[in-house]
Amino acid sequence: MENTLDITQSLIEYSSLISIIGVSVSVLILLYRAIKGPTNPDRAVALDIIGINLMALAGLIAILLVTTKFNDVILLIGILLFIGTVALAKFLEKGVIIERDMD
Repeated sequence: MENTLDITQSLIEYSSLISIIGVSVSVLILLYRAIKGPTNPDRAVALDIIGINLMALAGLIAILLVTTKFNDVILLIGILLFIGTVALAKFLEKGVIIERDMD
């Protein structure tokens, strides 16, 4: 029985490490796209996906460390990511985020 638990634990550890490496490579490729993107919407999508990958990294680290302390961090990143995406979409569409009437 202990042998099965050890195998399961090592399998989770190795798969988490491989996933962390894969997501990290993805973030590096997306950073290139965010900097060199041909258009502004491409840059916006790259930044949005970078935020999603940060959420994935926090979740993978929580799995690797066997803790639930990162759940709040994941939710906070998600909320800030949503607000940032809405603001960036509004800026790309209208050129201004907060409309002010100076009448």
